[in-house]
Amino acid sequence: MKRTLLLAAAAVLAAGFLLACQGPGSGAKDTGDHMEPAQIATSVRETLDPSVDPCQDFYRYACGGWLATAELPPDRPRWGRGFSEIAERNLAIEREILEAAAADPGDDPGLRKIGDFWAACMDEEAIEKAGLAPLAPWFEKIDAVDCPEALFRVAGEMFQVGASVLFDAGVDADFENPDLYIAHFFQGGLGLPDRDYYLDPNRKQILEAYRAYIARMLTLTGEDGPLAKKHADEIVALETRLAKASKPRRELRDPRKIYHKIDREGLARLAPKLPWDAFFAGVGREDVKDINVATPDFFEALQDTVLGTDLDTMRAYLRFHLVQGLSGLLPRDFVEASFEFYGKTLSGQEEIRPRWKRCVAAVDDGLGELLGKAFVERAFAGESRDIAREMIGNVEAAFEKNLEELDWMDEPTKERAREKLHAIVNKVGYPDRWRTYDGLEVDRGSWFATGTAARRFEFARQVRRIGQPVDRSEWHMTPPTVNAYYNPSANEMVFPAGILQPPFFHRDFPAAMNYGGMGMVMGHELTHGFDDQGRKFDAHGRMADWWTPEVAKAFEERAACIERQYAGYEVQPGVHLDGKLTLGENLADNGGIRLSWKAWSGLGDETTLPGLDLTPQQLFFVAYAQTWCTLATPEYEKLAATVDPHSTPRFRVNGPLANLPAFAEAFGCAEGTPMNPKERCRVW
Repeated sequence: MKRTLLLAAAAVLAAGFLLACQGPGSGAKDTGDHMEPAQIATSVRETLDPSVDPCQDFYRYACGGWLATAELPPDRPRWGRGFSEIAERNLAIEREILEAAAADPGDDPGLRKIGDFWAACMDEEAIEKAGLAPLAPWFEKIDAVDCPEALFRVAGEMFQVGASVLFDAGVDADFENPDLYIAHFFQGGLGLPDRDYYLDPNRKQILEAYRAYIARMLTLTGEDGPLAKKHADEIVALETRLAKASKPRRELRDPRKIYHKIDREGLARLAPKLPWDAFFAGVGREDVKDINVATPDFFEALQDTVLGTDLDTMRAYLRFHLVQGLSGLLPRDFVEASFEFYGKTLSGQEEIRPRWKRCVAAVDDGLGELLGKAFVERAFAGESRDIAREMIGNVEAAFEKNLEELDWMDEPTKERAREKLHAIVNKVGYPDRWRTYDGLEVDRGSWFATGTAARRFEFARQVRRIGQPVDRSEWHMTPPTVNAYYNPSANEMVFPAGILQPPFFHRDFPAAMNYGGMGMVMGHELTHGFDDQGRKFDAHGRMADWWTPEVAKAFEERAACIERQYAGYEVQPGVHLDGKLTLGENLADNGGIRLSWKAWSGLGDETTLPGLDLTPQQLFFVAYAQTWCTLATPEYEKLAATVDPHSTPRFRVNGPLANLPAFAEAFGCAEGTPMNPKERCRVW
């Protein structure tokens, strides 16, 4: 079972699907390159649109030049000046590493392993030649399902290769005992991104496209057209029942409401007619005892759904989710069918990503720290780690000073907040101890064998942990990843080398730019420790109520202001942000920019850039906004508004800055203008 990161996943700065292809204006190659002040100034100037009044729409002012010239690559539904362009540079570096390793790894077993993994993925001729043969043993197992016990055993085996069915499960720390790994069960079993796609009549067209996609995939496995269509109808009906039993995404944000720790006997009492022993045998851990069932109502309904569905439908459901879950390891027809639906229909993406980019991502997923080690040696300047650590320290000091300004928080709660702040563990750049992946066999001649072996290897690593002490040295992102996260159960912030690059960060940037870009990221992740989810975990990562009732009420009142503010933002005509779903990220954005501003202001830095008509204060805010310049398809923005806990980029800029008086002062915005409203929201 995968690590769930139920809370940490919601706390990352940006969604993983921001990785994208090359676009204009990439800037410096990596943090190892020297940048002249004039070069930096030119990059900032060309991104601006001075014709826009910054007090009316700061996002358009800061990003208008880039938006006017950038193009949305056909293989991306979303493309940003920050995350996407950095990710593209990282992909190119990783590709060079992998091609060299595949050609001549020398005596390095790690390079040999990633080289063979890459070669297997890139060998499309061998994949086409293998055809459906690698799936034959799986189809035999599925065809032999003749009772609930067999169904649950095969379901457990499918979990091992990343094709989860019926529900979802993972391994993570126990919320109340964060030093111990336990199993977490939660709602799932759907092929669409969210329950609303089954239940919202306005999305009927997408549901029908999904029905056609299921039929197409089943046809590719050998079913004739009429039978595939019949099975598609039955699978949609089955998943609709699961969707009706699922809680809305916005209701899953409270960690207390998704923590129901029970033992195996408790799980059996919750759904007594489901063959749980068979499932645990399928996943290879028959001895699992402690389990957190995040959504008990779903599992009660799951029992009725499973027992009320005929086995022929269940076999078709397993068959479809198997080929969907493994489609990236299969011949071109499966890959293209999956892209046509999930890429084109759901996201508006015109073209599939080139094979080499998908294979780089696959190596990063399967052998991330082997590839990451080579990436760090090649692309991460050592002094960048030291500069970043100093910045984090300044941001944390700003948080402590900021506590003194909060008239809504009493002293006992402030003291416990300080305790939590001082206990935070910061991880920067890359792990101190690298994983070796010993025991993972890579077959250069078979992409299916290699891909499934990697999934089984990681699955086995995770399930072995259940009941064992938590490894607090572990990283849950690889070093090339352009992202960052806060993990509440470990009370840690993690900043991979991948994001410590322009436009977020460069050792030659003026401090105003580094703090406006990367400093805000640091403040964002720090604020996650005290947002609507993170605040419910103490200094040791335990889910605990360490707030006095009066202070907790004051927090909720102020958070409600943020929720209302963002719910008013329209992403596409008739489509608004969900203020509740995005609350944690919005709190982190608002707190992050405030903390970063306070940290930078305390430096007394007045460095400017030549030929750029911006004060250091204005440069700070421009640098922040320019990390978020983004293009996206309408389809993607609608999808993100449903499933993404992050707000749309333009509101990640304008929303927090409208709440910050220092911004209005820096640009001389009159009271009552959009960027200097009469009423502001503030929590931290």
